[in-house]
Amino acid sequence: MSNRPTKLSGHSGHAIAALIEGQDDGMPVVLAHGGGQTKRAWKRVTAMLTANGFRTIALDLRGHGDSAWAADGAYDIVDFAGDLIAIAGALDRKPALIGASLGGLAGIVAEGEVAPGSFASLTLVDITPQMEAGGVARIVGFMAANAQQGFASPEEAARVISEYLPHRPSRKASAGLAHYLRQKPDGRYYWHWDPAFIDGIMRRHAERGDSGDHGRIELSEAAVRLALPVHLIRGGSSDLVSPEAVTHFRELVPHAEFSDIAGATHMVVGDQNDAFGEAILDFLMRTHRPVSG
Repeated sequence: MSNRPTKLSGHSGHAIAALIEGQDDGMPVVLAHGGGQTKRAWKRVTAMLTANGFRTIALDLRGHGDSAWAADGAYDIVDFAGDLIAIAGALDRKPALIGASLGGLAGIVAEGEVAPGSFASLTLVDITPQMEAGGVARIVGFMAANAQQGFASPEEAARVISEYLPHRPSRKASAGLAHYLRQKPDGRYYWHWDPAFIDGIMRRHAERGDSGDHGRIELSEAAVRLALPVHLIRGGSSDLVSPEAVTHFRELVPHAEFSDIAGATHMVVGDQNDAFGEAILDFLMRTHRPVSG
């Protein structure tokens, strides 16, 4: 039984922090979080999966959490995709991939464009090639707002998060929040990710005028080539993935399964954690036969 933090090698040896849990011979499941998050976003989901015989590998994507920052600013979707491909290729068998938002985009590009056949299945959490511009702008605006100046205290960060997620009960600064913040020598607290990540998104958005790092056309072309089992999970109140975007995706990937989590927003992993976890588990249990030791 594994329950250990470790460092894995992403594209060109980029150091990726990971937490591996579950039976060593269990079906591997790689979990890739959304922009600005860390591997902690999957805490309850991994507990549910490991209890059912899966081996989970929750990642800190490059530039996030305890993973290395990209000195050359390599934070395009293809860079994240390269890390997922390298990590999957080093495992004892093809893993199932669960990707939320940024992690899901990287999964589409990895499997549908760069290295088809890298994964055994793909679960996309509230992300499709066709993203709502308003939702993208809100997310990017939130991430960029305090990236450079930071916060005077964890309590200030907690207040900003509550304003961004008004549908959730207000929370005070917690021990969990500390994992998303770093205190620098100036005494202020900063998000636990490389500011160059969001700078790159804003720059590419300004240059290309699209609403995603890789572009809708490229993502749609990659999605059409997805031949593995696919599961799209949408937050029923998502401002990033509209019902029309779901219809578009299901036209691109006719064999994809779809789950709508009522009452959840784009932060579906945290909004309706049990319902989300159950949807993931049901798909994986039917698609793969976990091995328990």
